[in-house]
Amino acid sequence: MSAPAPERTRRPAGSPPPPHKPFALSDSRGRLRALIIAFAFILTLFGARLVELQALRGPELAEAALNQRILTQDIPATRGEISDIAGRPLATSIEVRDITADQTLVVDPAQTAAVLGPILGMDPAELQPLLTGESRFTYLKKATDPQVWRTIQTWRSDPANDPEVLQAIFSERRTIRDYPNGQLASTVIGFTNSEGHGAVGLEAALDDRLAGTPGSVTFEQAAGGTEIPTSDVDQVDPVAGSDVRLTLDSDLQWMAQEALAKQVKASGSDFGTAVILEVGTGRILAMATAPAFDPLNPDTVKPEDWANKPATWAMEPGSTAKLLTLSAVLNEGKAKPRSHFSVPGALYRGGQWFKDSHEHGGLQLTLAGILAESSNIGTVLASEKIGGKKLYEYLKKFGVGEPSGLDFPGEQTGYVPEPADWSDTTFPTLAFGQGMSLTALQIANAAATIGNDGVPVTPRLIDSYTAPDGTVEQTAPVEGEPVLTPDTAQTMQSMMQMVVGEGGTAKVAEVPGYLMGGKTGTAQRYDEKCGCYSGYTGSFVGMAPADDPQLVVGAWFDNPQGSYYGGEVAAPVVQKLMTAALANHNVPPTGGKRANFPLDWGGLS
Repeated sequence: MSAPAPERTRRPAGSPPPPHKPFALSDSRGRLRALIIAFAFILTLFGARLVELQALRGPELAEAALNQRILTQDIPATRGEISDIAGRPLATSIEVRDITADQTLVVDPAQTAAVLGPILGMDPAELQPLLTGESRFTYLKKATDPQVWRTIQTWRSDPANDPEVLQAIFSERRTIRDYPNGQLASTVIGFTNSEGHGAVGLEAALDDRLAGTPGSVTFEQAAGGTEIPTSDVDQVDPVAGSDVRLTLDSDLQWMAQEALAKQVKASGSDFGTAVILEVGTGRILAMATAPAFDPLNPDTVKPEDWANKPATWAMEPGSTAKLLTLSAVLNEGKAKPRSHFSVPGALYRGGQWFKDSHEHGGLQLTLAGILAESSNIGTVLASEKIGGKKLYEYLKKFGVGEPSGLDFPGEQTGYVPEPADWSDTTFPTLAFGQGMSLTALQIANAAATIGNDGVPVTPRLIDSYTAPDGTVEQTAPVEGEPVLTPDTAQTMQSMMQMVVGEGGTAKVAEVPGYLMGGKTGTAQRYDEKCGCYSGYTGSFVGMAPADDPQLVVGAWFDNPQGSYYGGEVAAPVVQKLMTAALANHNVPPTGGKRANFPLDWGGLS
C-alpha cells in the first residue's frame, strides 16, 4: 500500500507570504567578471595580432602582396646585323611573338580553340588539348609574326566579341635570327642557338658585340595576368648589339660557293674550299666551303660540316709550299731565276728515294723551270743551298705553325716540326711541301705576302663595327715584319707567271687580258681515320695582275677521284673566280709583258 500524500497546509487568508530564499549577488557578479575578462583577453589577442599585422609586419606583408602582383619581364636586345662589304645583310634579327595560354583562365576550351585556331593557322582540334588543364603557362605556337598577336588583340577589343573567350591568351615578344641569303657564307657566319646566342662561326666569335644588353619592364598585374593600366611601370630599355660589316663580297662569295659545289660534284671530292684575298689590305673578299649548309636548319648536316674549312682545316700543302722554299733560296742570294740545276730522275736522301710526279730522265732546269714544272727533286736541290735551319726560319716567317691573326673559332695554326725533331728525310720532304701542314688561308696569305713585295698583312674578315649610337669603328691593315726583300718578291712574281705559261703546270689558269701567276699543288693526303696517306689534295693559288698583284685566289679539293692534279681540278676554278674578282673590283690590266725566263738548258734524254 502506497504511502499517503503529504497534506498541504492552506495559508490562512490575510497572512503574509512566506519568505523567499536570499539572492546570491556575489555569484552573478563573479560570472560576469569572468566573461568580461575572457572577452577582454580575446580582444587583446585580436589586438595584438592586429598590431603585429598592421604595425609590425604591415610593410612586410604589403610588400609580399605587391610582389605577388608585380611582374618583371625581360626585354630582349636586338642582335646586331651582319652584312657584307656593301652593307647587304647576311644575318639579321626579326621580331616574333610566342603565343601562350593560362589554362586555368580558359572558360571554354572548345570555343577558344574555334576562335583562335584560324588566327594561328592551327586546327582547333589540335589546339583544344593545349587549352585544357591546370597549367598556368603553356606555349600554343612559337615564333609567329607580330601581326598574329595584333589580330588577337583586335578580336579581344571588339565589343561584338565575348572578351572571356580569349582572356587566357598571352604572348611573349622576342627576336630570332634570320639569314636572308640562305646558305651564303653559312660556314663563315655560323648560326645562333635556341637561346639566341652565337653557337658557331662569327655568330659565336662576335657574340659579345652582337648580343647587346637586355632591358626589363616591371608592372602590376591583375588576377587574370593582364597589366593594370593605372599601375606604375618601371622600364629599363635594352641596348641593341653592334652591327658588323664584313670584308666579304656577297657576289664573289656566291660565285665561289657555286664554282666549288660544281667542281666537288664533278671531281668526286669530299669537299672544296676557296679564298679570295685582297693583296696589301688583308681583306678576305670570299671564304667559301662546299658543301655549305642552311643556318636555319643546321641539324640537317653533321657538326663537322659547319666548319669554315679555309681556316679550320690544316692539310699538307704539297707543291704550293715551293713558293716559300724558292723564295727563301732567292732571298738568301743562293740562286737566280736562270740558275742551272741538273735534275736526275730520282734523288736519294736520308735513306730514301725521292721522285717527281712524272717519270723522267735527267733534266737541266733553271730555278724558274723548277717552279714552272713543279719538280720535287729540283726543289730539294735548290733548298740544299740554304740548308734546313734557314728553310725552317723562312717557313716560320711565312706563318707556318703560327696563328694567322684572324682569330676565327676553331682556326688551325698548321704545323712544322722543329729541327731538333727532324729525321733524315724531314728536310727534303719539307722543301716540297710534305711533312708539314697549313690551312688554305695561310697558303693564300703567304702568296699575298709575295704579292705585297714581301710584307705580310694579317688577314681580316671584319671591315667595321657600328655601335647602337652610330659610332663606327673601322678596322685597318696590320703589317708584319718583311719576309722578303722587294726585289726577291718581284722576282717571284715574275717566276710565278711561268707556271701559267707554256710549259707550266697551270696553263688553264690564264685570265684573258691580264698577267696571271700562281702555283699548283698535288699533295698526298693524310687520312686521320687510318693514320696513313690516302688520296690527294689538289690545289692552285694564283695572283693577278702578276706584275702588280691586287688579288690572290686559291682553291683546294680534298680527295678528288679520277684526276687529282691541282692544275686540272683546282686551276679552272681559280681562273673563273679570278676573272670575276678582277671585273668586280675594277682592277685594270697593267699592259705589261709576260716574264720570259728559260725553263731548261736543253735537257738530257
